[in-house]
Amino acid sequence: MGMFDGLLGGVVGAEMATVVNGLIEKHGGVQGIVSQLESQGLGNTVKSWVGTGANEPITGDQLHAALGSDAMTQLAAKLGIPPEELSAKLAQVLPGAIDKLTPGGTVPVA
Repeated sequence: MGMFDGLLGGVVGAEMATVVNGLIEKHGGVQGIVSQLESQGLGNTVKSWVGTGANEPITGDQLHAALGSDAMTQLAAKLGIPPEELSAKLAQVLPGAIDKLTPGGTVPVA
C-alpha cells in the first residue's frame, strides 16, 4: 500500500486509489502532480482542487494530454483497461483526491 491509499480509499475506491497513489508517487508527490498539470496549462483547474472552494472539472482528454500517452498507456495496461477509460475515470476521481490531499488549500512539500 502506498502512502495515500488509506486516505484515498474511501474517496475513490481501492482500485482507483492505488492508481491515483501510483500516479502521484510517480510525479514526486502531490506537489509534483500539481506542478505537472500546471505546466500543461491546467493551473486554474488544479488551483481549484487545492483551494477550499468547488473543484473545477477536467476531461479525460485533458488529463491524457497533460500526463502523457506513455504514462496513461502503462497505467491502463496494469488495470487491463483501455487508456481512454482510465483517463475518464481519473478525470472523475483526481480532483477529489487532490482536494483531500491538500487540506486547508496547501500543497504538501515532498
